[in-house]
Amino acid sequence: QVAKEIDEVLSAFIRGQLMVMLALGLIYSLGLWMIGLDLAFIIGMGAGLLSIVPYLGAFLGVIAAVLAALFQFQDLLHVVMVLVVFGAGQSLESMFLTPKLVGDQIGLHPVAVIFAVLAGGHLAGFLGILLALPAAAALNVLVRHLHESYRQSPLYNKEAVRADAAADGDT
Repeated sequence: QVAKEIDEVLSAFIRGQLMVMLALGLIYSLGLWMIGLDLAFIIGMGAGLLSIVPYLGAFLGVIAAVLAALFQFQDLLHVVMVLVVFGAGQSLESMFLTPKLVGDQIGLHPVAVIFAVLAGGHLAGFLGILLALPAAAALNVLVRHLHESYRQSPLYNKEAVRADAAADGDT
C-alpha cells in the first residue's frame, strides 16, 4: 500500500513538473513575442522544456534570447527586456507555478515545497535540488502512514491500554 501511494505521488510529481515546463514555455514565448523577437516561440518553448533541470532552461534561454535580440534589434533596450521576461518567468515559477502545480499534485504545502528545494540544495547541491521534491513527497507518504499506525496503536490509545491491562487481570 505504501509503495503504491509513493508511486502515485511520484507520478503526480512528473505530471506537475510537465505542467510547469509547459507553463514556463508559454510565459517565455509570450513575453519574447511581446517584445518582438522573431524566434520567440522556439526560444521560449525550448527554455520551458529544458527547465526540467532547474535553472538550465532559463540559463540557456537567456543566452539564446539575448543573442537573438542583439542580432535582430542591435540595441541594449531589447536585451534588458529579454532579461525582464526571463526574470519574471523565474519569479512566477519559483513563487507560484512549482508550489501550486507540483506541490498541490504531490500533496505538499507550498512552503514545504520551497523548504524542500532549499534544503535539498543546501544538503546535496544541484543533485539535491533535482531530487528534493520527489524525496519529500515519498517521505510525506511514509510519515503519514507511520502517524496513522501510531494513532491506532495502544501507545496512543489509552483506552486500548486500559482494556488490555484489565483483560490481563492487571489494575
